Formats: sequence, structure tokens, C-alpha cells
Amino acid sequence: MFSRKTKPAMIDSAWALPGRDVPVSVAEKHRVSGRRLKGPFPVGTQSIYFGMGCFWGAERLFWNLNGVFVTAVGYQGGFTPNPTYEEVCSGQTGHAETVMVAFDPLRVTLDELLRQFWESHDPTQGMGQGNDVGTQYRSAVFTTGPDQQQRAEKSAREFGAALKARGLGPITTQIGSAPQFYFAETCHQQYLARNPSGYCGLKGTGVTCPIPTI
Repeated sequence: MFSRKTKPAMIDSAWALPGRDVPVSVAEKHRVSGRRLKGPFPVGTQSIYFGMGCFWGAERLFWNLNGVFVTAVGYQGGFTPNPTYEEVCSGQTGHAETVMVAFDPLRVTLDELLRQFWESHDPTQGMGQGNDVGTQYRSAVFTTGPDQQQRAEKSAREFGAALKARGLGPITTQIGSAPQFYFAETCHQQYLARNPSGYCGLKGTGVTCPIPTI
């Protein structure tokens, strides 16, 4: 955990932890839905990845949405292969905590998912979210196609305008093509289903995202 007295910054790749060749152990199935975390997914299923601070509460937000096939938590956007939770939390891997959302676009639209993303956290906080400070808690949208990329960027512009109208700062969310997703350890998958009274730091700004959801 970084001290709030210093501003956390991304580590240089030359100084990142070496990681390992073997992935960390992860459960085969989702604790809530019973579906396979790594697929195969039904034909037509799309995936997108969201970073919203601590991934425990963020995952629950999405697994409860109709049309979401399966969710999983993991690490993206850094340098260390197959990192552990402790390594990511050290700030020495460059990864963000993210949620994989595999969804049926005929039942839940990408715009609905993006609206949930923007309204459920504060995307103006840079390298942190609330009391969680560090590069692993940065806001991010990692996309899996040009249409997702364009719509994510458009939604950021629209929500950014809404935030500005309320006197809030600019969006710091990282938006880009999805890098390698490293599944987090089993104990972090569907954490709040395993620990219903566990920590959830999700807190939005109170600003409504203007993008349509239908």
C-alpha cells in the first residue's frame, strides 16, 4: 500500500518484478453461476475488462447484471508475467486490478456496461480509488475490438462533460486494447460471494452518465 503523502507512479518496466512462467492457481468455475471462468463461452459472447479500484466489489457489480455470462478478476496492464496478488499490491508489477466481463450483447448492451462502470466509481482520482491508493487501483477500460474502443472513448467524453458541469476534475481512466489478462487466485474470485460482509470500496460521484442504455 502506498502512503497518501506520496503520489504513486507506474514502475519502469526495467524495475518490475520478474514473475513466473506458470499461472497462479484459479478455480475452474464461477462460485455464483457455476459457469467456466475460462470458457469456452457461447457463440456471440463478447468480453471487456474494467478497472475500478479494488476488484472485489467491482466484480459483484457486474455478475449481478442480466446478460452477463460470467465474470472473473485478474491483473492487466503491467509488466510482470503471472503475478500474485501480493506482488500487484506492492506496486512493483505495473498491473491494475481488473474485472473480466463476458456478456451477451443481445441481452445487455455495451453502453449499459459502460454506464455501470462510469457511475459506480470515481474516474478522476488517478492512481487510486477512495482510500485505496496505488497504481493497481487505477481506473481502466480494456477493450476487445475497434467498436468497443470507439464507444468507450465516446462515453468517456460524454461522462467527462457531465463531470465538468458538476465542477469535478477530468477523467484519468486508461482506455485501450486489452493486454494479457492474468487470472487472480481462487480466493479473490467472487470474493464477496465467499465473504458477504467483506470490503467493498465502490463509490460513485453521484453524476449520471448521459449515454443511452437502450
